[in-house]
Amino acid sequence: MTLTVMLILIIALLTFYIFFSTLNPQEVTILYFWDHSMTTTVAILVVGCILLGLVLGLVVHFYSLLTHQYSQIKLNRRQKRDQETNKLYREGINRLLSGEKDEALKLFNKGLSRDPSRIDIALALADVHSKKGDTRQAVEVLQKAKDKQPKCLELLFGLAAAHEELDQFDNARSIYEEILKIESGNRVALEKFRDLHMKQSLWGDALELQKRILKVVQGGAQFEEEKLKQTCLRYEQAMQKLEEKGFKNGHAERKEFRELIKQAPDFIPARVALGDSYRAEDRTKDAAQAWQDGYQATGKSIFLARLEDLYMEKEDPATLLSFFRKALIERNSDLLLHFFFGKLCLRLEMVDEALEQLSFVENAGLELPQLHLLLAEAYRRRNRIDESNKEFQKAMALKQDQGMGYLCAKCGTYSPSWQSRCPECKNWGSYRLADYAVFQNVKPPETPAQMGYSGETPEPAQ
Repeated sequence: MTLTVMLILIIALLTFYIFFSTLNPQEVTILYFWDHSMTTTVAILVVGCILLGLVLGLVVHFYSLLTHQYSQIKLNRRQKRDQETNKLYREGINRLLSGEKDEALKLFNKGLSRDPSRIDIALALADVHSKKGDTRQAVEVLQKAKDKQPKCLELLFGLAAAHEELDQFDNARSIYEEILKIESGNRVALEKFRDLHMKQSLWGDALELQKRILKVVQGGAQFEEEKLKQTCLRYEQAMQKLEEKGFKNGHAERKEFRELIKQAPDFIPARVALGDSYRAEDRTKDAAQAWQDGYQATGKSIFLARLEDLYMEKEDPATLLSFFRKALIERNSDLLLHFFFGKLCLRLEMVDEALEQLSFVENAGLELPQLHLLLAEAYRRRNRIDESNKEFQKAMALKQDQGMGYLCAKCGTYSPSWQSRCPECKNWGSYRLADYAVFQNVKPPETPAQMGYSGETPEPAQ
């Protein structure tokens, strides 16, 4: 078929040449350089141009054909390589899921050597190194991959996390800065960068990043949560400055605490810190007022504990007793208040009033080892041995910690003393009296005990 077409084209071309040369017998001179020329007939010139066009067309055609075949060969090779690499990657994942980390490592290394551009394999290989405890090798793998694809966010996040694991905070910081240059509003990067600063107690830097996060989430479902986080960071920044001053001359910090309390009335750490600052400057009345306001606003036991420590340190139990009596007139159903008041009375050897308050709590149905131990001690001091033994047995029957420590309401971490932030779950203001839930789950008796002063004179604190 092709030969026939060629013969037809040749015959047509010859016929055209004879016909055209008969019609155009004249000659033409063509200059192809300044002093060089050639003379030929019009017919030969036209036919020559046609032949030249055909030759050029054939050259272009053969070049395109060769290029296509070469591209196809490369594509087939790449597809074959991808198939083999994918197979190695899948086998590596299967081995990793089966717990065969060493085998997975070999397969991932082999796959990455076949195709160094595979980000997924680099990430998987780095993950295996991390799981084997070789985080430095993971960093090396990720760094090589980053050199090839410097703007891959997945790689950058993995590399930053690996640097953090090695406590290479400056390197992690640089990586997060790179991410934010690529995508300034990346919320995940902002949060991780903020958390890195928090880990280093760089509260000012963390606060600046938190402000950027608030702009990103403004109007979203997480806005209030992030706003509370900003409050916590402002508190930490103020506390850091106050601690650097030794809790002296804390006017600016107290102003910040008051502003935080105004914005978040139930933010306990700010209220506690405000009182602590006043106490450090020996401003007893201001400290007491701050903690009394804190208890009125939140009902948290930390404020009662702080008040007791303050007044007993100042050897002024009368003022503290007055506070409890006034508070109980307004909040006679507050069992926690009765409990602390009874504990204080026992400490001051006001045994009868201690029994009155503690019995009121017990009559509400509250089962607490500390309560029964306090009652046992009060009965013992009144030489009511049988009743003392019964209360002691009740305390021993309750399989609970008999300390008066604090538990994190979020994760349950125990601490013998109150902390503004849980060291485990990192939540602020989550510590509360270990048995606080017990007080929440009972109601006071329908007929409360008489709340008047029992007539005893407080003795020096024991």
